[in-house]
Amino acid sequence: MSAPVSEGRLYFRQLLSGQDFAVSDRVARQMVNFCYLIGDRQRGEALLVDAAYAIDDLLGVLEADGMRPVGLLATHYHPDHVGGSLGGFAIEGAGALLERVDVPVHVQADEVPWIKRSTGLEDGDLIAHESGDVVRVGDIEVRLVHTPGHTPGSQCFLVEGRLVSGDTLFLEGCGRTDLPGSDPLAMYESLTTRLAAVPDDTVLYPGHLYSPEPSAPMSAVRRENFVFAPRSAEAWLAMFGR
Repeated sequence: MSAPVSEGRLYFRQLLSGQDFAVSDRVARQMVNFCYLIGDRQRGEALLVDAAYAIDDLLGVLEADGMRPVGLLATHYHPDHVGGSLGGFAIEGAGALLERVDVPVHVQADEVPWIKRSTGLEDGDLIAHESGDVVRVGDIEVRLVHTPGHTPGSQCFLVEGRLVSGDTLFLEGCGRTDLPGSDPLAMYESLTTRLAAVPDDTVLYPGHLYSPEPSAPMSAVRRENFVFAPRSAEAWLAMFGR
């Protein structure tokens, strides 16, 4: 299990499903999702990012670190990130978290109806955000970046030189664009326009372990990831369109 980051007030953990938590869950081991914990050490408060599979395990990590949960950030609606039914398997997620602790679930506004269908949550459980909104946990600021393409309301999170990208961008490849709500052209624009402002020295933390390394600087991702090879929307769609 990864050690928590100790840089000033920032608390940051990257946890791999099937290895760091949900170790007995066969689906978790196959899906290799990452969950993230982001918080303020001095305040002892943390946000969970894409909590799924084993909520008690994740809450146990927080408790062992002397942290308490104050919210959930969702990158997108897919059950392996927020809970729900996946291929006939029931995945624990946001609903189970709210049964244990009363915290808000922060989602991108365009994702609200999709999250509700996937998780069974209601409007009162969700806080809908626009791109550029900031969610604070103690004195730590998490900036939300709307990156549609994989889903209509996919969003990434920027916090102190880190980009938590969900299924928008992996170290190798990007999220699928042939699923319900996907849009290949929107994905191209998210990668080349919406994330263009992210500095090269920002470290990318993806939603799945689809590469040998769990994280990498954006400079390396931009240089080595084949999704950045096409130089026009037309060329990108020829490679990655439906």
